[in-house]
Amino acid sequence: MDFVAVDVETANPDFASICQIGIVAFEKGRVKESWQSLVNPEDYFDDFNVFIHGIDERAVRGAPTFPQVFDTVRKWLVGAVVACHTPFDRVAVARVVEKYGLPPVDCAWLDTAKVVRRTWREFSRRGYGLANVASKFGIAFAHHNAEEDARAAGEILARAIEETGMTASEWLERARKPIGPASIAVDGNPEGHLYGEVVVFTGVLNIPRREAAQLAANAGCEVATSVGKSTTLLVIGDQDVRRLAGHEKSSKHRKAEELIAKGQAMRILGEGDFRRVVQLPP
Repeated sequence: MDFVAVDVETANPDFASICQIGIVAFEKGRVKESWQSLVNPEDYFDDFNVFIHGIDERAVRGAPTFPQVFDTVRKWLVGAVVACHTPFDRVAVARVVEKYGLPPVDCAWLDTAKVVRRTWREFSRRGYGLANVASKFGIAFAHHNAEEDARAAGEILARAIEETGMTASEWLERARKPIGPASIAVDGNPEGHLYGEVVVFTGVLNIPRREAAQLAANAGCEVATSVGKSTTLLVIGDQDVRRLAGHEKSSKHRKAEELIAKGQAMRILGEGDFRRVVQLPP
């Protein structure tokens, strides 16, 4: 699995009052499997919380308590990169573990709101809530259902991975750094043999995205982060080239094909071929 996404709903303002938990596993950017359970919080239900998620005392009657689902939760989370949108779900899991004196869950937490803010400039300061970002990218989900919220957060992370070329594990480090420019944009060497070309990368590369960008810049290319009217080269990770048959193309790939169909002079090529071109001897 690339990562798992988690979301919880609580019965009242106390984060330890988890009444529903949903977990969704992602592999190669797609949902692999999921699990959800109502949880008896052994606590009261606040009217406001019930209004938000619709879960009340009757809904959890006969549902397991958190200790009863803990072994299942651990199997999903231990050793994984665990994504959640904003830190509240992470805190809720820690609080309920503390409440019942359960062993800590050893996993690497990744806040997808931080990822969004560092991937798309329009969300860097505001508008990075789960519903708003999901709407922006056409991700349909039933908000305030734990499994649905987890899936939406995971799909957003998968899009950020596609956009930036960074893995979920690499995002653990990037998310701790200042927002700043998350761009790999680089100006080209005017003496390079590809000066005047504007290149964009998409998919999973065999080398770090920044290394690829520097190779391109050394050869004279201007490196951009998105496909547009100035793009002349779209480089697709070799792994993506090999699995294109029967798989959906990236948004950058589709955009490039649309522009080419409208007459734009642009070439689409695989990473290996591009590296051969940029590393040609003088």
